[in-house]
Amino acid sequence: MVNLLNSLLGRHPERNKANVEIYTCQTCSYCIRAKVLLKWKGVKFTEYKIDGNQTARANMAERTNGPRSVPQIFINNQHIGGCDDLYALDIKGQLDPLLIQE
Repeated sequence: MVNLLNSLLGRHPERNKANVEIYTCQTCSYCIRAKVLLKWKGVKFTEYKIDGNQTARANMAERTNGPRSVPQIFINNQHIGGCDDLYALDIKGQLDPLLIQE
């Protein structure tokens, strides 16, 4: 049933083999929204919870070349940006090609 639903919705979680990493804080609504979209698309991701950890936040800022807000999302080591950037890629049809590897 799940496979049928996925195919009807155009989702192919078995193809989502991209390395996705997301830096989050537990109560951040934007972090939650970003994770919901990734989960909806069947994406497995590595989550780095940086709540109150200034060292982790500094590491994230170094990796993003400055931004310290959360979430910060990387796909295959490419910095995507935050939640709004992730949704914008999806709306433009540019997210799935990053996630799906044939």
